[in-house]
Amino acid sequence: MLKRYTVIAVIMGMLAAVALSATKLGIDTNHSNVSFSVPIMDGLARVTGKFADFQIDIDYDESDITRSSVKAVIKAASIDTGIEKRDAHLKTPDFFDAEKFPDITFESKRIEKKGGNLFAHGTFTMHGVSKEITLPFTIKGPAKNPDGTPGAMGFSTRLVLNRQDYGISFKNKNVPNFLGDNIEVMIDLITRQQKKQ
Repeated sequence: MLKRYTVIAVIMGMLAAVALSATKLGIDTNHSNVSFSVPIMDGLARVTGKFADFQIDIDYDESDITRSSVKAVIKAASIDTGIEKRDAHLKTPDFFDAEKFPDITFESKRIEKKGGNLFAHGTFTMHGVSKEITLPFTIKGPAKNPDGTPGAMGFSTRLVLNRQDYGISFKNKNVPNFLGDNIEVMIDLITRQQKKQ
């Protein structure tokens, strides 16, 4: 029995050590972007847009990046391409069906460091469809606060998603090839003041 309690105590101690070494990073949404680019007319041009409402939480372990994690929630109804009528259409069942599927989410399962490259492996959900994906990402910083302590950090990722994989299959009846399938996603984040857990 004593041995069992000793093992439990060791495990709890290890978990506590991991928690203490992690830093909770909130996102400065005023200076961060969740944006995308869609090819039209077989790539003759591109339409760009962004999501204005998102919450991203990063648990960052400076000593071992592979013990870090990220969770993101993006509100589909906050889509903004600069044209009100188009944005209203994108919120309908033809595209995101924002009323039925209000959240676009990603939750990491593990962080991988491979050479000088970083990858977040996890579950991405959009339009009610969940798939395991890999996000390549980079980190910049930290910047230094006026008192010399570590400050804001920058996180960026670039990836391509096929909208057909998530059941977003709308086509223009008059011009079937008008809207491309492969959507380039660009996420650039700046963290707020770092806070120890």
